[in-house]
Amino acid sequence: MLGTAGDLARGLARNAEAVCRHYLSNGRRVGRYWIVGDVHNTPGRSMFVRLTGGEAGPSAAGKWADGASGQNGDLLDIIRETCGYTHFRDVANEARRFLSLPSTERERASSQRSDNDAMRPADSARRLFNASRPVRGTLAEAYLRHRGIMALHAAEWLRFHPRCNYRADVGAVTDAGPAMIAAVTSLDRTVTGVHRTWLDPAGFGKAAVETPRRALGNLLGNAVRFGMARDVLAAGEGIETMLSLRCALPAMPVAAARSAANLVAILLPATLRRLYIARDNDPAGDNAVAKLVDRVRVAGIEALVLSPRLGDFNEDLCAFGLVELRAALRPQLAPEDVARFMKPPRT
Repeated sequence: MLGTAGDLARGLARNAEAVCRHYLSNGRRVGRYWIVGDVHNTPGRSMFVRLTGGEAGPSAAGKWADGASGQNGDLLDIIRETCGYTHFRDVANEARRFLSLPSTERERASSQRSDNDAMRPADSARRLFNASRPVRGTLAEAYLRHRGIMALHAAEWLRFHPRCNYRADVGAVTDAGPAMIAAVTSLDRTVTGVHRTWLDPAGFGKAAVETPRRALGNLLGNAVRFGMARDVLAAGEGIETMLSLRCALPAMPVAAARSAANLVAILLPATLRRLYIARDNDPAGDNAVAKLVDRVRVAGIEALVLSPRLGDFNEDLCAFGLVELRAALRPQLAPEDVARFMKPPRT
Protein backbone atom coordinates (compact mmCIF):
# COMPACT_ATOMS: atom_id res chain seq x y z
CA MET A 1 0.00 0.00 0.00
CA LEU A 2 2.91 2.36 0.72
CA GLY A 3 5.21 1.05 -1.99
CA THR A 4 5.57 3.88 -4.47
CA ALA A 5 6.73 7.45 -4.00
CA GLY A 6 3.23 8.64 -4.83
CA ASP A 7 1.69 6.37 -2.18
CA LEU A 8 4.14 7.62 0.41
CA ALA A 9 3.61 11.26 -0.51
CA ARG A 10 -0.17 10.87 -0.23
CA GLY A 11 0.14 9.06 3.08
CA LEU A 12 2.33 11.83 4.46
CA ALA A 13 -0.02 14.52 3.09
CA ARG A 14 -2.92 13.00 5.01
CA ASN A 15 -0.82 13.57 8.15
CA ALA A 16 0.77 16.85 7.03
CA GLU A 17 0.63 18.64 10.37
CA ALA A 18 2.09 15.66 12.24
CA VAL A 19 4.90 15.47 9.66
CA CYS A 20 5.66 19.16 10.11
CA ARG A 21 5.61 18.96 13.89
CA HIS A 22 8.08 16.08 13.75
CA TYR A 23 10.52 17.17 11.02
CA LEU A 24 10.04 20.95 11.07
CA SER A 25 9.84 21.40 14.82
CA ASN A 26 11.19 24.97 14.69
CA GLY A 27 8.08 26.12 12.84
CA ARG A 28 4.50 26.62 13.87
CA ARG A 29 1.00 26.37 12.47
CA VAL A 30 -0.53 29.60 11.17
CA GLY A 31 -4.03 29.05 9.82
CA ARG A 32 -3.86 26.34 7.16
CA TYR A 33 -0.09 26.49 6.80
CA TRP A 34 3.00 25.40 8.69
CA ILE A 35 5.49 28.28 8.68
CA VAL A 36 9.24 27.80 9.14
CA GLY A 37 12.51 29.34 7.93
CA ASP A 38 13.47 26.75 5.31
CA VAL A 39 13.43 23.07 4.42
CA HIS A 40 16.34 22.45 6.81
CA ASN A 41 14.15 23.38 9.83
CA THR A 42 15.74 26.77 10.37
CA PRO A 43 13.59 29.11 12.50
CA GLY A 44 11.92 31.82 10.44
CA ARG A 45 8.95 32.58 8.18
CA SER A 46 10.11 32.19 4.57
CA MET A 47 8.76 28.69 3.92
CA PHE A 48 5.15 27.56 4.15
CA VAL A 49 3.69 24.05 3.97
CA ARG A 50 0.05 23.50 3.05
CA LEU A 51 -1.69 21.47 5.75
CA THR A 52 -4.98 21.08 3.87
CA GLY A 53 -6.00 20.70 0.25
CA GLY A 54 -6.61 18.10 -2.43
CA GLU A 55 -4.43 15.18 -3.43
CA ALA A 56 -2.82 16.70 -6.53
CA GLY A 57 -1.59 19.99 -7.91
CA PRO A 58 0.32 22.89 -6.36
CA SER A 59 -2.44 23.52 -3.78
CA ALA A 60 -2.47 19.94 -2.49
CA ALA A 61 -1.86 19.20 1.17
CA GLY A 62 1.84 18.68 1.87
CA LYS A 63 3.07 20.96 -0.91
CA TRP A 64 5.51 23.64 0.23
CA ALA A 65 7.32 26.65 -1.17
CA ASP A 66 10.14 28.84 0.11
CA GLY A 67 9.66 32.49 -0.81
CA ALA A 68 13.33 33.33 -0.16
CA SER A 69 15.03 30.55 -2.12
CA GLY A 70 12.29 29.76 -4.64
CA GLN A 71 12.46 26.06 -3.73
CA ASN A 72 9.31 23.94 -3.57
CA GLY A 73 8.39 20.30 -3.17
CA ASP A 74 6.43 17.80 -1.09
CA LEU A 75 6.80 16.13 2.30
CA LEU A 76 9.21 13.50 0.99
CA ASP A 77 11.60 16.33 0.15
CA ILE A 78 11.27 17.64 3.70
CA ILE A 79 12.21 14.22 5.10
CA ARG A 80 15.18 13.99 2.75
CA GLU A 81 16.54 17.43 3.65
CA THR A 82 15.96 17.35 7.40
CA CYS A 83 17.38 13.83 7.76
CA GLY A 84 20.26 14.42 5.35
CA TYR A 85 19.50 11.44 3.10
CA THR A 86 20.97 11.18 -0.40
CA HIS A 87 19.25 7.96 -1.57
CA PHE A 88 15.51 7.66 -2.09
CA ARG A 89 15.40 4.22 -0.44
CA ASP A 90 16.44 5.86 2.85
CA VAL A 91 13.80 8.56 2.45
CA ALA A 92 11.16 5.91 1.69
CA ASN A 93 12.15 3.79 4.70
CA GLU A 94 11.97 6.82 6.99
CA ALA A 95 8.55 7.77 5.59
CA ARG A 96 7.26 4.22 6.13
CA ARG A 97 8.64 4.23 9.66
CA PHE A 98 6.91 7.50 10.43
CA LEU A 99 3.59 6.41 8.93
CA SER A 100 3.64 3.17 10.92
CA LEU A 101 3.78 5.05 14.22
CA PRO A 102 0.51 5.08 16.19
CA SER A 103 -1.31 8.41 16.03
CA THR A 104 -1.45 10.39 19.24
CA GLU A 105 -4.65 12.01 20.38
CA ARG A 106 -3.17 15.38 19.39
CA GLU A 107 -2.53 14.12 15.84
CA ARG A 108 -6.05 12.71 15.56
CA ALA A 109 -7.54 16.01 16.69
CA SER A 110 -5.27 17.89 14.31
CA SER A 111 -6.30 15.65 11.40
CA GLN A 112 -9.98 16.15 12.21
CA ARG A 113 -9.53 19.94 12.36
CA SER A 114 -7.71 19.92 9.03
CA ASP A 115 -10.44 17.91 7.31
CA ASN A 116 -13.10 20.32 8.56
CA ASP A 117 -11.08 23.42 7.69
CA ALA A 118 -10.40 22.20 4.15
CA MET A 119 -14.06 21.87 3.19
CA ARG A 120 -14.81 25.26 1.69
CA PRO A 121 -12.06 27.84 2.31
CA ALA A 122 -13.15 30.00 -0.64
CA ASP A 123 -16.72 30.10 0.69
CA SER A 124 -15.43 31.24 4.09
CA ALA A 125 -13.40 33.95 2.38
CA ARG A 126 -16.42 35.18 0.41
CA ARG A 127 -18.55 35.29 3.56
CA LEU A 128 -15.93 37.40 5.32
CA PHE A 129 -15.61 39.78 2.37
CA ASN A 130 -19.39 40.18 2.07
CA ALA A 131 -19.63 40.90 5.81
CA SER A 132 -17.10 43.73 5.46
CA ARG A 133 -17.85 47.31 4.44
CA PRO A 134 -16.29 49.71 1.91
CA VAL A 135 -12.96 51.11 3.01
CA ARG A 136 -13.88 54.80 2.70
CA GLY A 137 -14.11 56.57 6.05
CA THR A 138 -12.88 53.57 8.05
CA LEU A 139 -9.81 52.70 10.09
CA ALA A 140 -8.43 50.91 7.02
CA GLU A 141 -8.44 54.16 5.07
CA ALA A 142 -6.66 55.88 7.98
CA TYR A 143 -4.05 53.11 7.99
CA LEU A 144 -3.42 53.52 4.25
CA ARG A 145 -3.17 57.30 4.53
CA HIS A 146 -0.64 56.81 7.32
CA ARG A 147 1.35 54.80 4.76
CA GLY A 148 1.18 57.72 2.32
CA ILE A 149 -1.55 56.16 0.13
CA MET A 150 -4.13 58.81 -0.74
CA ALA A 151 -5.50 57.43 -4.03
CA LEU A 152 -8.12 54.71 -3.55
CA HIS A 153 -9.88 54.75 -6.90
CA ALA A 154 -11.18 51.45 -8.31
CA ALA A 155 -10.75 49.91 -4.86
CA GLU A 156 -13.94 47.87 -4.76
CA TRP A 157 -11.96 44.80 -3.69
CA LEU A 158 -10.69 46.59 -0.57
CA ARG A 159 -12.89 46.59 2.55
CA PHE A 160 -12.86 46.91 6.33
CA HIS A 161 -14.13 44.65 9.10
CA PRO A 162 -14.35 46.09 12.64
CA ARG A 163 -14.12 42.71 14.41
CA CYS A 164 -12.27 40.14 12.33
CA ASN A 165 -11.47 36.93 14.21
CA TYR A 166 -7.80 36.31 15.03
CA ARG A 167 -6.35 33.18 16.60
CA ALA A 168 -2.68 33.18 17.56
CA ASP A 169 -2.33 29.39 17.20
CA VAL A 170 -4.29 26.17 17.02
CA GLY A 171 -6.09 25.71 20.33
CA ALA A 172 -5.58 29.34 21.36
CA VAL A 173 -8.45 31.61 22.35
CA THR A 174 -9.95 33.42 19.36
CA ASP A 175 -9.76 37.20 19.61
CA ALA A 176 -11.21 39.83 17.29
CA GLY A 177 -9.99 43.17 16.06
CA PRO A 178 -10.25 45.68 13.21
CA ALA A 179 -8.82 44.49 9.91
CA MET A 180 -8.40 45.57 6.31
CA ILE A 181 -9.93 42.90 4.07
CA ALA A 182 -8.67 42.60 0.49
CA ALA A 183 -10.44 40.25 -1.92
CA VAL A 184 -8.21 37.83 -3.82
CA THR A 185 -9.80 37.31 -7.22
CA SER A 186 -9.37 35.21 -10.33
CA LEU A 187 -9.13 36.73 -13.80
CA ASP A 188 -12.93 36.56 -14.19
CA ARG A 189 -13.30 38.65 -10.98
CA THR A 190 -14.52 35.73 -8.85
CA VAL A 191 -13.55 36.10 -5.20
CA THR A 192 -11.41 33.06 -4.39
CA GLY A 193 -9.89 34.25 -1.11
CA VAL A 194 -9.16 37.18 1.17
CA HIS A 195 -6.05 38.80 2.56
CA ARG A 196 -6.51 40.12 6.10
CA THR A 197 -4.37 42.84 7.71
CA TRP A 198 -5.18 43.38 11.37
CA LEU A 199 -4.85 47.03 12.34
CA ASP A 200 -3.80 49.08 15.32
CA PRO A 201 -7.06 50.63 16.64
CA ALA A 202 -5.26 54.01 16.68
CA GLY A 203 -4.91 53.82 12.89
CA PHE A 204 -1.13 54.19 12.77
CA GLY A 205 -0.04 50.74 11.66
CA LYS A 206 -0.66 47.04 11.92
CA ALA A 207 -1.95 45.39 15.09
CA ALA A 208 0.55 44.25 17.71
CA VAL A 209 0.07 40.54 17.01
CA GLU A 210 2.62 37.99 15.83
CA THR A 211 1.17 37.56 12.33
CA PRO A 212 -0.91 40.64 11.43
CA ARG A 213 -1.19 39.49 7.81
CA ARG A 214 -2.96 36.27 6.89
CA ALA A 215 -4.67 34.89 3.79
CA LEU A 216 -7.62 32.55 3.44
CA GLY A 217 -9.07 30.69 0.46
CA ASN A 218 -7.85 29.47 -2.92
CA LEU A 219 -4.87 31.72 -3.46
CA LEU A 220 -2.37 30.27 -5.93
CA GLY A 221 -2.19 32.35 -9.11
CA ASN A 222 -4.89 34.76 -7.95
CA ALA A 223 -4.29 38.31 -6.74
CA VAL A 224 -5.73 41.46 -5.22
CA ARG A 225 -6.54 43.52 -8.32
CA PHE A 226 -7.11 47.25 -8.80
CA GLY A 227 -8.42 48.31 -12.21
CA MET A 228 -9.20 46.20 -15.28
CA ALA A 229 -6.12 44.99 -17.14
CA ARG A 230 -6.21 44.38 -20.87
CA ASP A 231 -2.93 44.91 -22.71
CA VAL A 232 -0.81 46.38 -19.87
CA LEU A 233 -0.58 45.45 -16.19
CA ALA A 234 1.73 46.11 -13.24
CA ALA A 235 2.16 43.25 -10.77
CA GLY A 236 4.07 43.01 -7.50
CA GLU A 237 3.99 41.52 -4.04
CA GLY A 238 2.38 43.67 -1.35
CA ILE A 239 -0.98 45.45 -1.38
CA GLU A 240 0.53 48.66 0.00
CA THR A 241 3.35 48.44 -2.54
CA MET A 242 0.96 48.24 -5.49
CA LEU A 243 -1.37 50.92 -4.12
CA SER A 244 1.68 53.20 -3.81
CA LEU A 245 2.52 52.52 -7.44
CA ARG A 246 -1.06 53.31 -8.37
CA CYS A 247 -0.78 56.68 -6.60
CA ALA A 248 2.04 57.55 -9.01
CA LEU A 249 0.47 55.85 -12.05
CA PRO A 250 -3.24 56.42 -11.40
CA ALA A 251 -4.47 54.93 -14.68
CA MET A 252 -2.32 51.78 -14.45
CA PRO A 253 -4.17 48.56 -13.54
CA VAL A 254 -2.21 46.74 -10.84
CA ALA A 255 -2.26 43.36 -9.10
CA ALA A 256 -0.82 42.46 -5.70
CA ALA A 257 0.20 38.80 -5.55
CA ARG A 258 0.85 39.11 -1.75
CA SER A 259 4.12 37.16 -1.75
CA ALA A 260 7.19 36.47 -3.86
CA ALA A 261 6.20 32.84 -4.41
CA ASN A 262 2.72 33.74 -5.63
CA LEU A 263 4.04 36.52 -7.85
CA VAL A 264 5.85 33.90 -9.92
CA ALA A 265 2.59 31.98 -10.37
CA ILE A 266 0.24 34.94 -10.95
CA LEU A 267 -2.39 34.39 -13.63
CA LEU A 268 -2.28 36.95 -16.44
CA PRO A 269 -4.95 38.05 -18.96
CA ALA A 270 -4.79 36.38 -22.36
CA THR A 271 -4.79 39.84 -23.98
CA LEU A 272 -1.73 41.06 -22.03
CA ARG A 273 1.13 42.44 -24.15
CA ARG A 274 3.29 44.22 -21.56
CA LEU A 275 3.84 43.39 -17.87
CA TYR A 276 5.51 45.79 -15.45
CA ILE A 277 6.97 43.89 -12.50
CA ALA A 278 7.26 45.96 -9.32
CA ARG A 279 10.39 44.57 -7.71
CA ASP A 280 10.84 44.21 -3.94
CA ASN A 281 14.47 45.01 -3.15
CA ASP A 282 15.47 41.78 -1.40
CA PRO A 283 16.75 38.31 -2.44
CA ALA A 284 13.25 36.80 -2.54
CA GLY A 285 12.04 39.68 -4.69
CA ASP A 286 14.96 39.37 -7.10
CA ASN A 287 14.40 35.63 -7.43
CA ALA A 288 10.68 36.10 -8.10
CA VAL A 289 11.34 38.78 -10.72
CA ALA A 290 13.86 36.61 -12.58
CA LYS A 291 11.45 33.67 -12.73
CA LEU A 292 8.47 35.77 -13.76
CA VAL A 293 10.44 37.54 -16.49
CA ASP A 294 11.45 34.19 -17.96
CA ARG A 295 7.88 32.91 -17.79
CA VAL A 296 6.18 35.86 -19.47
CA ARG A 297 8.79 36.26 -22.20
CA VAL A 298 8.23 32.65 -23.22
CA ALA A 299 4.54 33.57 -23.52
CA GLY A 300 5.40 36.45 -25.84
CA ILE A 301 4.72 39.19 -23.27
CA GLU A 302 7.12 42.10 -22.87
CA ALA A 303 8.45 42.28 -19.30
CA LEU A 304 9.72 45.55 -17.79
CA VAL A 305 11.03 45.69 -14.22
CA LEU A 306 10.24 48.68 -12.01
CA SER A 307 12.85 49.10 -9.26
CA PRO A 308 12.41 51.12 -6.04
CA ARG A 309 15.17 53.16 -4.45
CA LEU A 310 14.54 51.60 -1.02
CA GLY A 311 12.93 48.29 -0.06
CA ASP A 312 9.69 48.71 -2.03
CA PHE A 313 7.54 51.42 -3.57
CA ASN A 314 5.64 52.14 -0.36
CA GLU A 315 8.93 52.87 1.38
CA ASP A 316 9.82 55.17 -1.52
CA LEU A 317 6.46 56.96 -1.31
CA CYS A 318 6.78 57.51 2.43
CA ALA A 319 10.45 58.60 2.26
CA PHE A 320 10.50 60.76 -0.87
CA GLY A 321 6.90 61.75 -1.58
CA LEU A 322 4.67 61.36 -4.61
CA VAL A 323 6.42 63.86 -6.88
CA GLU A 324 9.80 62.15 -6.53
CA LEU A 325 8.24 58.71 -6.91
CA ARG A 326 6.62 59.75 -10.20
CA ALA A 327 9.91 61.24 -11.39
CA ALA A 328 11.77 58.01 -10.56
CA LEU A 329 9.19 55.87 -12.37
CA ARG A 330 8.96 57.95 -15.54
CA PRO A 331 12.23 56.74 -17.17
CA GLN A 332 11.40 53.14 -16.25
CA LEU A 333 8.21 53.15 -18.35
CA ALA A 334 7.85 52.53 -22.05
CA PRO A 335 7.59 56.02 -23.65
CA GLU A 336 4.04 55.47 -24.88
CA ASP A 337 2.91 54.51 -21.36
CA VAL A 338 4.05 57.72 -19.65
CA ALA A 339 1.14 59.89 -20.80
CA ARG A 340 -1.27 56.98 -20.84
CA PHE A 341 -0.86 55.89 -17.23
CA MET A 342 0.44 58.95 -15.38
CA LYS A 343 -2.68 60.98 -16.18
CA PRO A 344 -5.51 61.00 -13.58
CA PRO A 345 -8.05 58.20 -14.04
CA ARG A 346 -11.43 58.85 -15.62
CA THR A 347 -14.21 59.03 -13.04
